[in-house]
Amino acid sequence: MKLDPRHLEMLFAIVEKGGLSEGAEMLGKSQPSLSRSLAALEQRIDAPLFKKDRRPLRPTELGLALAAEGRKIYEAGRASSTVLAQYRDGKSGAVHVGGTPFFFDGVISGMLAGFQFERPDVRIDQVYGYMCDLIPKLRDGSLDLAVLPMRVSSIPDDIDFHEILPGRNVIACRAAHPLVRRGSVKLSDIGKYPWIAPPAGSPLYQDLRTVLQEIGIKDFKVSFTGGSLSATVNILTGSDALTVLPFSVVFMMRNQHSVGALSIKIGDPDRHLGVLSLRGQKLKPAAQKVYNHIRHEFDVLASSITRVSQDTVWRP
Repeated sequence: MKLDPRHLEMLFAIVEKGGLSEGAEMLGKSQPSLSRSLAALEQRIDAPLFKKDRRPLRPTELGLALAAEGRKIYEAGRASSTVLAQYRDGKSGAVHVGGTPFFFDGVISGMLAGFQFERPDVRIDQVYGYMCDLIPKLRDGSLDLAVLPMRVSSIPDDIDFHEILPGRNVIACRAAHPLVRRGSVKLSDIGKYPWIAPPAGSPLYQDLRTVLQEIGIKDFKVSFTGGSLSATVNILTGSDALTVLPFSVVFMMRNQHSVGALSIKIGDPDRHLGVLSLRGQKLKPAAQKVYNHIRHEFDVLASSITRVSQDTVWRP
């Protein structure tokens, strides 16, 4: 025989509180409706659930057993309400975020660490990729957000793009590099040093080639290529090699006093960093919270960067 779970929950409330009025108050129902539900349950099972003519109400053995099952239903209901509230407030769930390796490792991962400190029940699944990799994932729903450097002309019509940081690159090196100690750096001073090349095909790799072309270096030696940000930094800090990095990545490492940037202005890329999402697709609550958090953190970062002189590149 299948019983109505609501009736079992009602029975638990009456037994728990010791009366119809008290049980009704516990469930937010009226006393008459609870009385009718109790009568319907007793009729359904063809057995009394409370001992007759006993005040306060005293459950029968069957009444106690069924009330115990009603407790499970009541507690499951409360637990499910908590789960739903957590989800709607963006305090639980999974968020899939993609981004370019250097920006993600150098800037965004630290921001997401702060988010997860505040919302530890949100799981963030991160993937590396570039525009050609991540746009399709936004479209097929396997990715909620992407953080990418984009040209305005390259943004697809079905993708929303919110700029979070203007594009700016620097020539990076170890903090104790001979060119840093020299202070004033000429373009001719750079040519004799080897270079670390970002992964081939990445926007930063194209930036490196553009920068070298702009400063007139045609024949350059590449000492290391294709690595992650941590590998690049390890090579950078252990050698006299140079590379091109986003200024925000170097800026985020300023407190480590291991990586600096040459005091020489290079052309800024025609791309800007932004958060991408599928247009017309409502973000899940947790994904919306991550989106808001990233935008806020980049607002703070941009304010910090603007405090640095526009004509002088930061270095330790």
